[in-house]
Amino acid sequence: MIKENIGKINNRIAHVCARAKINPDKITVVCVTKGRTVSEVQEVVSLGLKHIAENRVQEAAEKYRSVPQASWQMVGHLQSNKVKEALKIFDLIHSVDSVNLAQEIDKQAFRINKIQDILLEVKTSPEVRKFGFKPELLAEVCEEIMRFKNVRIKGLMTIAPLLVDLNETRPYFSKLRQCRDRLNPRWQLSMGMSSDFEVAIEEGADMIRLGRIIFEG
Repeated sequence: MIKENIGKINNRIAHVCARAKINPDKITVVCVTKGRTVSEVQEVVSLGLKHIAENRVQEAAEKYRSVPQASWQMVGHLQSNKVKEALKIFDLIHSVDSVNLAQEIDKQAFRINKIQDILLEVKTSPEVRKFGFKPELLAEVCEEIMRFKNVRIKGLMTIAPLLVDLNETRPYFSKLRQCRDRLNPRWQLSMGMSSDFEVAIEEGADMIRLGRIIFEG
C-alpha cells in the first residue's frame, strides 16, 4: 500500500510540475512519521524516501536508532529544553520560531562542534495557535540569527490553514515565497502537506511535508 501511495504521489508531483513548468527533481518529499512504527519508517526509506521527519524529539530518538541512515528532520514545535537531544538526531530543523531558540541551538551546537541547519518558521496566516515569525520582522530576525556561528539558515517554512477550497491556501504560500525572494532567493521553501502540496509546489515549494497521504493514501 505504501509503495502504491508513493507512486501516486510521484505522479501528482510530476503532473503539477509539468503544468507549472517546474523541474520535479527539485521537489524534496519529507516523510512525516509521527505515530508510525519503525517498520513503516524502514519501508518508506527502502522505497527511496530518505528525508524522514518527526514532530517530537522523544519519538524521533526511538526511531532514529533503528533507521540511522535516513536524513532526520524536525518539523514540530521545538522546546529549548529539548535542543540538546535534538541536535544529536536532526540534520535539519524546520521549525525555528524565535531568536531565543536559535540562540540555544547555536549554544548546544557549539558544544558538539556542529553547524546546525535550520529553517525559520514564518506565521503567514492569522491563526492564533500557529507559531512563527511575523513576515515584517524577518529581515531583522535573520540579521540577528546570522551572527550565530553554529547555526546556518537554509530557508523558510510555513503551515497554511486547513481550508476546504485549496486555492484559498495560495496567498499563504505566496507570502512565504515573497519573503524568501526578498531575503535570499537561493533559500529553500518548506511548505505544503498532504492536503495542499500541489498548490504549494505551484507557489514555489521545494520541500513538501507528507505523512497521511503516504501511509493511508
